[in-house]
Amino acid sequence: QVQLVESGGGLVQAGGSLRLSCIASGRTFVGWAMGWFRHAPGKDREFVAAITRTGSDSLYSAPMKGRFNISVDAAKNTVYLQLNNLRPEDTAVYYCAAKPGSGSYLAYLYDHWGQGTQVTVSS
Repeated sequence: QVQLVESGGGLVQAGGSLRLSCIASGRTFVGWAMGWFRHAPGKDREFVAAITRTGSDSLYSAPMKGRFNISVDAAKNTVYLQLNNLRPEDTAVYYCAAKPGSGSYLAYLYDHWGQGTQVTVSS
């Protein structure tokens, strides 16, 4: 049974940073990609970033590139999302997801999802 478990969310002041982690288990993820999405109240789910398991290719939502950084530790089956210079509008539940092949901004292509971790940014 595939499991994705996120952690690292919390309450932070504007301008602060957080590092989210997602540990994947239950199958081999060779040849897979991991992505991060977020969902804020009253808004649609939004793509944040994705990366291949090897770390050779990464993909970012244009507005977040430069502030957020995705990385992976294949040996630990863990993907990270570094959130820098956070803004109140970054407040959302952040979800980790996994799909075969390369990363994508299309949520429906992801086969497995975690439960999410809440990020709250105060002004």
